[in-house]
Amino acid sequence: MLDEDELISLEIDERCIRILLALSKIYKARGFVEIKSAHISGVSYDNIGDEGLEWLRSIRGKVRVETTLNPAGMDLERWKEMGISEKFYRKQMEIIEVFKKMGAKISLTCTPYYLRPPKFGDHLAWAESSAIVYSNSVIGARTNRESGISALASAISGVTPYYGLHLKDLRAPTVTVKASGDPSAVGYRAGIELPGEIPYFVFDKRVPLDELKLLSASIAATGNVAMFHVEGLTPEYKDFDVPKEVLEIEGKIEKDCYADLIAIGCPHCSKDELETILKLLDGRKVKRELWIFTSRRVAEEAERIVVELEKLGAKIFRDTCMVVSPATEKFRCVMVNSGKALEYLPKKRKVDVSFGNLKKCIEVALS
Repeated sequence: MLDEDELISLEIDERCIRILLALSKIYKARGFVEIKSAHISGVSYDNIGDEGLEWLRSIRGKVRVETTLNPAGMDLERWKEMGISEKFYRKQMEIIEVFKKMGAKISLTCTPYYLRPPKFGDHLAWAESSAIVYSNSVIGARTNRESGISALASAISGVTPYYGLHLKDLRAPTVTVKASGDPSAVGYRAGIELPGEIPYFVFDKRVPLDELKLLSASIAATGNVAMFHVEGLTPEYKDFDVPKEVLEIEGKIEKDCYADLIAIGCPHCSKDELETILKLLDGRKVKRELWIFTSRRVAEEAERIVVELEKLGAKIFRDTCMVVSPATEKFRCVMVNSGKALEYLPKKRKVDVSFGNLKKCIEVALS
């Protein structure tokens, strides 16, 4: 732990210190806690533009902890295939170079826990909403909902204000949710109905890790939620009293249009998900455009699967996703299995969206 004077004494960019001091004052933090890693959002040129790029260039110093980056606005190698312009490519690469000089890992993924998973109880400063919820809930690490700027300040200082979900007593559930149906849809509806809460989910079936990931993404997107518990599954569910207030949520979303793109991987696909998609295709070639997003690391580890998927007509893109890349704007309707994409694509990319689980998405891609 560091106090305010110790933070000020650090030889780092003064703006980073001011950011952390301001957050500490606003949230009445109990000092500053050392972090194991930072994860920075706001990496896509589409998100930060020229002003964000200039601000990044002005920051002095290198990161003090392992620092990973959120997706960029394009696949760094297949950007032309995505329809990205030369200008966008150059600007995006300038952003990448700035982060590289700072010492950040050019991970370009919203699933940093696949690269080097944090441990239970680790303090983090992460700024990707889905990863924040997943790390707090499924892993039991500790991070508040950071912005890209505050996460960068923590990466350079090695500390974050000690408040909120870094404190055990503030990680307690606030409402019980009896849930059924698609977990991503459950998260989507729970975020709308329970904004800012910490739900204690009681599912009618066991939920796999990849579906907990989708739940994490959707509940963060619609409800500004940073953590949940799942009875019998997540590591801290026994640590608190079960809330007496009970709500029932059925994971069902009726949202449909004729999809000219099926987009999977928000958050980025795991190796298991890639394998599941391959099994669902069952040797059949897709008839509609099927884009699958994953990290470069996972794609390398699943090289055989990736090759087989692309033989069947799927396109596997690394480094980016359907939301932060302008590439999806050329489509009229995008079908997704992600509540986060369902929430953001119409707002960010101005496209219609259709929703279904993974099996349904692949059925549509084959039709």
